[in-house]
Amino acid sequence: MINFIHRNTDPELMDDPNVPEAVLRKVLEDISRVNRLLNGNRITVRAVEQLIKETPRDKYTIVDMGCGDGQMLREVADFYRNKDIEVRLVGIDLSEKGIQIAQELSKGYPEIQFLRQDILKLKAEALQCDILLCTLTMHHFSNTEIPIFLDQFVKLANLGVVINDLQRSKVAYYLFKLFSIIFIKTDIGRLDGLTSIKSGFLKDELTAFSKAIPNAYHSVHYKWAFRYLWLIRTNRPSVTK
Repeated sequence: MINFIHRNTDPELMDDPNVPEAVLRKVLEDISRVNRLLNGNRITVRAVEQLIKETPRDKYTIVDMGCGDGQMLREVADFYRNKDIEVRLVGIDLSEKGIQIAQELSKGYPEIQFLRQDILKLKAEALQCDILLCTLTMHHFSNTEIPIFLDQFVKLANLGVVINDLQRSKVAYYLFKLFSIIFIKTDIGRLDGLTSIKSGFLKDELTAFSKAIPNAYHSVHYKWAFRYLWLIRTNRPSVTK
C-alpha cells in the first residue's frame, strides 16, 4: 500500500551522478515533453510576468535553481524576446552532465548562462538576482534541507521567489502511470515520475515552510496539473540597473 500521508524519502534515479549522459539526456527530454504537454512551465512564466508587472523596469536578472536542461529559462527568454524588457538568465544545477546538455540546447540564447553549483552551499552575496525560479526541484530535497535553501533563496531574490512543484496525490500518481505509458520513453523517467509525485507536497506543508520566512509575503495556489505555485515576494531594491 503506497503511503501518501508523508513525503517519500527515496532518491530519484536521475540524481545519481553515475547515470550516463546519453541516458540523462533522454530523461530530461521526457521531463521537458511532459511540461510542454501539460503546460507546466507556463505556471512559472506567468508568475514571472506578474512580478515584473508589479515592479516595472527595463532589465531583470532571473536565476533558475535546479535548471535541468534549461528548458524553463529558454521559455522565459522566448516570452521576453519581443518585449521592451531585457532579461539576464542564469541556470544553476549540481549535475555537470546536465549543465553540458543545457548549454548545448541553449546555443541560440546569448542571454542565458549556466553555472554548476550546489544549491545547499550557495552564498547569498555571490548570486544576487531580481527573481529566483525553482521549478520541479524542491521535491528532490528532504524536509530538513528545504528550509536551508529557502533561507538562501529569499536572500538572493530582490523581488521574489517562484516555486512551482508537484502536489502529492494518489490521483496524480495513478494518472501518471497511464500517461507515462504513451508519453514517457525511458524507464528512469517512468519510475522517477512516480517517485516525484510521492515526494511532492500538500498545501499545509508548504504553508508550514512559509512560516519560517516571516519577512516576506507568501501565496500558495493549486494549479493544473497537480501543481502548486508558491510565490514569495521579497520586494527589496533591485541590484539590476
